[in-house]
Amino acid sequence: MRSGLWRNRDFLKLWAGETISEFGTLIGRPALSFAAVITLAATPFQMAMLSAAGIIPGLLSPFAGVWVDRLHRRPIMMVADLALTVALLTVPLAAVAHLLSMPQLYAVVFITAALDTVFRIAYVAYLPTLVGRNDILEANSKLTASSAVAEVSGFALAGWLVQWLTAPFAIAIDALSFLASLAALRAIEKPEELVTGRDQRRQMLTEIAEGARFIVADTRLLVIAVCTSVQMIFDTMVGALYMLFVVNALGFNPGALGMIFAVGGISSFAGALLARRAAETLGLVRSMVAGAANAGAGLMLVPMARGHGVYGASMLVANQLIADGAFTIFIINYSSFVQIVTPDEILGRVNSCLMFSGRVAALAGSLIGGVLGTAFGLRAPLYIGALGTMLAAVMLLTVPEDVTPAAQSLAQAME
Repeated sequence: MRSGLWRNRDFLKLWAGETISEFGTLIGRPALSFAAVITLAATPFQMAMLSAAGIIPGLLSPFAGVWVDRLHRRPIMMVADLALTVALLTVPLAAVAHLLSMPQLYAVVFITAALDTVFRIAYVAYLPTLVGRNDILEANSKLTASSAVAEVSGFALAGWLVQWLTAPFAIAIDALSFLASLAALRAIEKPEELVTGRDQRRQMLTEIAEGARFIVADTRLLVIAVCTSVQMIFDTMVGALYMLFVVNALGFNPGALGMIFAVGGISSFAGALLARRAAETLGLVRSMVAGAANAGAGLMLVPMARGHGVYGASMLVANQLIADGAFTIFIINYSSFVQIVTPDEILGRVNSCLMFSGRVAALAGSLIGGVLGTAFGLRAPLYIGALGTMLAAVMLLTVPEDVTPAAQSLAQAME
């Protein structure tokens, strides 16, 4: 046994709550897209706007990062879970009243994205205090592995639930899953201590600037921020148009797509199991490079699909098998790298600044995808997105492999 995480009851509670919540999200997320495409007959530009609505809240992440570093992080996560439940339940209620519309979907996606942004920033900062830095990589691997298992069952059920119950009622399952996360967080016994030495009377912009200066002062984090922003532009181009492509251009129904998406969960589970071994063999940075490169190669298979027969399905399945596992390796090692090199007292702000740069890039990618999809059809932006993801992998080769905690960068940021 390489760590005590199996015996860490508080981590197991967090793990269980996150797994159930992730299961619901993997039903609710595609259900929101199906609601737009099937129930409301959204256009390519409307789908791009829906994608943008889920990205824009991330632009406020630096402010969330300040509060995460000022306050206890677990209560923030609990409040976010409760609010997510309420926001998502408005969709099936509107559907019952025959009032569901694209503006409401924009609003729900915007609100839930804002709450998820706050939750994720608090969660990433909270995890090292719960398990310790020596177990960060294993904790991220375990959490991602269970998410991958949830992906298999969640995506498989999502498509059929949309067909049986319609998309709005499938979203209700996602809403209720956040209550399980809330209960699990409430049950954690380990007290959470505030980081000492913080003057909460300072202006928020001053504290946000400290997070940005920390990234600029640490070459590793600066290069990673640039590379992941490039990757996010092109990945979001694909994400904004994917559902339109597979439903309208290829002709797949929700049930079949749910089964195809579930294959990605199997691949993600394998990636979670391999992430630690990849880091030990290649190093954290080179594992990120390999993950991004293979994810781009997998994305290239999507626009190669034709029709909803055996060939089209095989291309989408191959995409799920290659891209999902590769991206899982990338994200586990990326998150672990940032958590290892960043001190606890500034981790919330550093993650929020990294999230901000990623969201700006994602917003650009979503809008570019919508414009290109409208002007040139759906395949061309999908090819461009795949090639751009591989470009980001090449750029990551310039990141230093050193994982020494950046005390000097912290001192420069606080000056």
